[in-house]
Amino acid sequence: MPSITRRRTANIGRPTSAETDILAATQRLLINGANFTELGVQHICTEAGVARSTFYSHFRDKIDLIMRLATELLTSTFDVTSAWTPSDGVEALEDVFLRVVRVYREHAAARRALAEVAGYDATVRDFWKAELDQFTDRTITVLRAEQDAGRTPAALDPVSATRLIIMGGERAIVDHVTSEDPASDATFARELALTWWYGVYRRPADHP
Repeated sequence: MPSITRRRTANIGRPTSAETDILAATQRLLINGANFTELGVQHICTEAGVARSTFYSHFRDKIDLIMRLATELLTSTFDVTSAWTPSDGVEALEDVFLRVVRVYREHAAARRALAEVAGYDATVRDFWKAELDQFTDRTITVLRAEQDAGRTPAALDPVSATRLIIMGGERAIVDHVTSEDPASDATFARELALTWWYGVYRRPADHP
């Protein structure tokens, strides 16, 4: 299996101004319809107003760049979702998913580019899977805790259920932000929350 760390950037922590400019420039180009595979480093540098050497001082290559953009998307999403616990209830979960959908709308171009590159680069595929694993691991932990507390049926298979709601849910969100009007975001978020609440956490229909 290809290493998912081989190309990862060595720069950890708060981005520098140049990093931020490069990331923002790439995002703008993608939003304006650029194909990431055909997008040259020099074009990105020109848009960002930085030298080519500056790009390579912060990113190993374009693969490193797209993974950094994807990390921004997932970090924002994980921060939102990990703050929710079942004790917060289904209405709070609706709000969580609405915020997640808005994050995906903001990063839709980068998510599209990630899918494009993952189609031919195993490193990016493995990177994306590893990044999604943090959502999977946390959800499995929460579901098992709910089972131990007697709030979710013991017959539920946390691993299978989590795969359905993480992998299926992420794809559904991508499809929604790609094809649907933002005016429908709240309705979509509500249905997603209800699917989790009643379908996975298995709360009874009259549970608040």
